[in-house]
Amino acid sequence: MTTTTAPTHPSASAARERGPGFASLMLSEWTKIRSVRSTVWSLAVLVVLTLVFTALFMQMGIANWDKTDASQQAEMRSDPTGTILGSGILLSQLAVCVLGVMAIASEYSTGMIRASLLAVPGRVPVLAAKSAVFGLLVLAVGEVTAFGSFFVGAPILDGKAPVAIGDPGVLRAVLGCGLYLALLGLFALAVGAIIRHTAASITVVTGFVLVITPMAGMLPGSVGERVHAYLPTEAGFLITQQHSRAGDLLGPWAGLGVLALWTAVLMAVAAVQLRRRDA
Repeated sequence: MTTTTAPTHPSASAARERGPGFASLMLSEWTKIRSVRSTVWSLAVLVVLTLVFTALFMQMGIANWDKTDASQQAEMRSDPTGTILGSGILLSQLAVCVLGVMAIASEYSTGMIRASLLAVPGRVPVLAAKSAVFGLLVLAVGEVTAFGSFFVGAPILDGKAPVAIGDPGVLRAVLGCGLYLALLGLFALAVGAIIRHTAASITVVTGFVLVITPMAGMLPGSVGERVHAYLPTEAGFLITQQHSRAGDLLGPWAGLGVLALWTAVLMAVAAVQLRRRDA
């Protein structure tokens, strides 16, 4: 007696070559993120500390109101939302940058990325799924942080610079703060995917935020002003302002668009490298 082997259906063979679907990849990436307790706790602590720092800075501002320059008082009155969100955003953006790098660079350090790439020959869907899951997670946490900061800071400022969520530009600024943090996280993730080394990537991203951007603001002339204005964090942060301020070269949405463009370019570079380089 002879046995016959059923031919493999072409569609089944193609499915194996393509690897799992995008929904399955997103579920896998979500499992990775939530199974790492340090990430979950870091995000929770980020929210709490941002709210605490917002309250502290606002209380300090009110306590020292009479000692504050008239120009600074006028700025706080004209844009109380930007003052509230800006008081705690430095801590938030640094934490998001570190988490964005670690979301992918740590997998290269441990070698875990190889298993993911073996399961998905196309490779780029892995980066897309990881970016989507991380971006949505940071967006959710960022919105909670932004709205929490606003509702903590607004009552403290009420006596000197009253503001309500229904005032012109306020809701856009608060929602935009979450979008800014999500894009910044993806910016950091893209840097991590390009460099593939956790410490080096964190150094590059935080150096960009804390060193290069402030130093660019000291460049002389109109060229220096434009260079500074179009850097990713400087441009993206404009979305958190209730109103445009004197000297701003970009509007709130245009600034966020500049950050999105920077992020898209880095993601494209990361995708090309992922296809061409070994893990």
